[in-house]
Amino acid sequence: MERIYRTGFGPGLYYLIEIWWLKLFFPSKRQMATRRPIFMADCALVAAFGAAWIGALVWAALATGQSAWMMVGAGFVLPFLVWNATVGFVLYVHHTHTSVAWYDTKTMWAKAQPFVSTTVHLRFRHGIGAALHHIMEHTAHHVDMSVPLYRLKRAQALLEHALPGRIIIENFSWRWYFHTARRCKLYDFKALCWTDFRGRRTSEQSPVPA
Repeated sequence: MERIYRTGFGPGLYYLIEIWWLKLFFPSKRQMATRRPIFMADCALVAAFGAAWIGALVWAALATGQSAWMMVGAGFVLPFLVWNATVGFVLYVHHTHTSVAWYDTKTMWAKAQPFVSTTVHLRFRHGIGAALHHIMEHTAHHVDMSVPLYRLKRAQALLEHALPGRIIIENFSWRWYFHTARRCKLYDFKALCWTDFRGRRTSEQSPVPA
């Protein structure tokens, strides 16, 4: 499954299975040991809304003489899959880059100032960044998650001005995306570099945090 997830076509499937299904929607104790009542109540609310949504689509199909399967597929299943694919893609490109380093100890993680060194500011053309509510100005989001989406662009600009050369900035292209997907399969915490599934280095070694 990891080999599928780490392809350029797999982030949506990864989010659907590993994040949404296993960790967000009535997670087991194995996945989430701490089970707050408010969290489980939220899961119940989501389930109830989903059932109501599907029920309304079935009712509409029967009332108009259409196929209930087609109505549910087009009105619920397809939008849900598109949403998972979109969120999976966004999360993947936020944190996957040959210049992004990961650390297996809290000490090294803290020294590396991860809020500015492990996220990517991915720039899009044609207004796509604005259509995504500027969430691709992701470094600023990690530095202060209370910054509203409509102010992220300004916050990101201030951050990049204050920390020149420290923030990973990438202009999006599908060529870059699939090139990254080919190179960033696994991460070697000892060598501080990305590798393929055979353990062969595919990126430069990241500097050791001082």
